[in-house]
Amino acid sequence: MKNLKISIAAMLLLVFSFTSAQEKHKMDHSKMKMDKMKDSKAEAILSDFFMLKEALVADDSKKAAQAGLKLEASLKMFDKSTYTKGQQKELADIIDDATEHAEHIAKSQIDHQREHFKTLSQDITDMMAITGTKDALYEFFCPMYDGGSTWLSNSKEVRNPYYGSQMLKCGKVKREIK
Repeated sequence: MKNLKISIAAMLLLVFSFTSAQEKHKMDHSKMKMDKMKDSKAEAILSDFFMLKEALVADDSKKAAQAGLKLEASLKMFDKSTYTKGQQKELADIIDDATEHAEHIAKSQIDHQREHFKTLSQDITDMMAITGTKDALYEFFCPMYDGGSTWLSNSKEVRNPYYGSQMLKCGKVKREIK
């Protein structure tokens, strides 16, 4: 009888261990799915930002305005709810500021677009520090524009959005962000 009780206890322990391992496995997968969803929203913003940067590099005010509208929409759709309360507050401030700059870019001429791009670049850099990104990013520095200005790129190649064709290669990699 004693052996039977021990056997039953061992089987129950084994069943609970197996069930617990299955539940942990399910939780790990749901967390991965949530992380990927979170990344995809930030990645959409980053993609729109790069489209804007490339339009400025090409000295194309019309495409920059269109990219500004697209970026504005992406920023407004970003869901902060999966972040901590502190991150949500910080992201809300960043998104409000970035949205305002994207709106101005959508309505302005190229010189004014570039002025707003400077602050927008810092906002997107700050946002990526919180959300992370799946790919490496490069923060560039141009000492010539407005006392020194930075921008993000997904390539190590210098393509200056502040001067476009006028000074396309002005700048250097300040740091790599992973």
